Amino acid sequence: MTFSLQTFGQLQLLDSKGEAVPFPEKGLLILAYLLTAPEGSAHRSTLAQFLWGDANKDVSLVNLRSTISRIKSRQEELGADFFSFTGSTISLGQTAVASDLQSLHKKDLEEPLAWLGRLVALFNRTFLAAVNCQSREYDVWLIQRKIYHGALLKGLLKETSQSATTPKEEEIIKNAAILIFHTEPENPDTLKFLVQIFNAEEEVEYFRKYLEQRKQSISRGVGHLGPKSPAENVTKKGASEGLSASDRSNPDPLEKTLKSAVPRLALLPPTNLHRDPVFAIVASSLIEDITIGFCALNSLEIIAPHTAVRIGKTSEDKHGVFERHDINYVLDTRLSGLGNDDLSLFVQLTYVNNSEIVWAERYNLENLNLIDRRRDLLRQITISVAGRIESHQITRPYFERSAAAYHRYLVGRHYLNRLSLPNLRRSRKELRGALQEDANFAPALSAIARTYSKEWLLTARGDMDLLETAAEYATRAIEARRDFADGYRELGVTKLLMGEIEESAQTLEVAETLSPHYADIIADHADTLNHLSRPDLALQKLERAMELNPLGPDSYLWTAAGASYSLGKFNDALGYIDKMVDGDLADRLSAASWAMLGDEKKSRFFVRRALEANPQFDIDKWLTIVPFKEQWQKDIYREGLKKAGF
Repeated sequence: MTFSLQTFGQLQLLDSKGEAVPFPEKGLLILAYLLTAPEGSAHRSTLAQFLWGDANKDVSLVNLRSTISRIKSRQEELGADFFSFTGSTISLGQTAVASDLQSLHKKDLEEPLAWLGRLVALFNRTFLAAVNCQSREYDVWLIQRKIYHGALLKGLLKETSQSATTPKEEEIIKNAAILIFHTEPENPDTLKFLVQIFNAEEEVEYFRKYLEQRKQSISRGVGHLGPKSPAENVTKKGASEGLSASDRSNPDPLEKTLKSAVPRLALLPPTNLHRDPVFAIVASSLIEDITIGFCALNSLEIIAPHTAVRIGKTSEDKHGVFERHDINYVLDTRLSGLGNDDLSLFVQLTYVNNSEIVWAERYNLENLNLIDRRRDLLRQITISVAGRIESHQITRPYFERSAAAYHRYLVGRHYLNRLSLPNLRRSRKELRGALQEDANFAPALSAIARTYSKEWLLTARGDMDLLETAAEYATRAIEARRDFADGYRELGVTKLLMGEIEESAQTLEVAETLSPHYADIIADHADTLNHLSRPDLALQKLERAMELNPLGPDSYLWTAAGASYSLGKFNDALGYIDKMVDGDLADRLSAASWAMLGDEKKSRFFVRRALEANPQFDIDKWLTIVPFKEQWQKDIYREGLKKAGF
């Protein structure tokens, strides 16, 4: 049987079929070390220090002897002789072992570009990923190997950068250049070389000027992307009011934030297809250009396009993949529209830690003019995303200043995603725990307000104490942080449930102005518009919210179902309810919709289930406490519920 050693990606021994063969990890690490050693051998004391350090040499040698014993036993089972042992040295044995390390060397008669392609494929995987070895000697060796890999790649890239003649070869050159940048992000010569390869001197100069202006603006305390939108004016004012006097006078927190670890961004190419493949090709190429724009800014670490493509296509849990690669932000892209005249690229920036949508925008790609407009689009998207990330990085420390409070807040928010009374109470418990850590933690205050307003909705008893408590917590959240949209959001929702519809709309308008890409706020604003007897406008906003958050909570669908019912679109209402995870929450609406469609059997089924959950439900009482601006909307609800049998 033949064996091979895989060192890029997971360290493992493979058989002739490419299947993993169990073998002691330390033994495989010794094998990798010997394969890179000039003579294929090393002294036992050297390997002991390599594996366990030199803090206690006697213990390291004892550990090595134990490892050698396991290696010999496993070799006998496999009928192989990977190692040769003497009293003082360990060497490569008589059984030849192939390895991906051999791909580092040029094959006979191999073209340089083909060799470069193999290296790119190899280096897209991390060398000795997830190996558990803590010694300083191992760390030094690992760094030396990575320096060698980088030098090999850079030298070959210089040799081949002008020889690409096909799109496939150009792709190899681009991917190699990005890998080089990741290995030497602070080296100005590397950046200059990268820019030359991408023929992007003018773009880099533009981004450099922008970055310099941005730094100057921040140092003056201005920090803007360009002409201020109304939202940015409100946010700027709120941010000033939200800071204490000591915060405003002492710039140190800002300086510390700017000097903190550079965030990592993954730009995911469009995963949906278009009937004209040219659009998808040009759009994906635009994402590559944007990647280079970020590299020129040097303000972010960018995940290589090859890895980003694999992340976009993986069936694994995306959040787990992002955590594994230490990705802080994700830029999702989607193509939408069918014809050449209405095709657009939807771009959405998400903060991975709490799935917050930081920014989103749609760009028109009409009539293949994208080829001519690439430069403008490149600048717009790159600067918008870089600016949003920078602003988010500056404000994030407020939310994370108390790690314990922030953790319990995130747990509490998780329970809020599934609307049920037990989950609301679990959420409230965690959020109160967050306030014990930080009594003025605005996110927890606003989230507690939401638990009370949602409890009022689920119980349908008209308990004003719940709403008054919700309003109290929402007001406290606003006082704690006036630039924090969630406080206004919860106050707006509570005002709606109190019947103060106009004030609710005004408050939610402020919330949406502060966070124009916050899907949850847009959805709540839509709910208020529905109660203002504008279900048509409510559905328009809900489409925007669902576009920003395609896997949003049931509340989006519930609101959309209610708006559709008000418009007499009963089948649409039932369609939205069918998409809910917990559709039984909308049993009354399902019953009314089926009744209006004339299906008494289905209607009665939902009536029975709704009354089992809330046997005290009364139509007239419910309609007196659920606010609708115009009488016609109450009438259509009364008609449907009466027909259903409530």
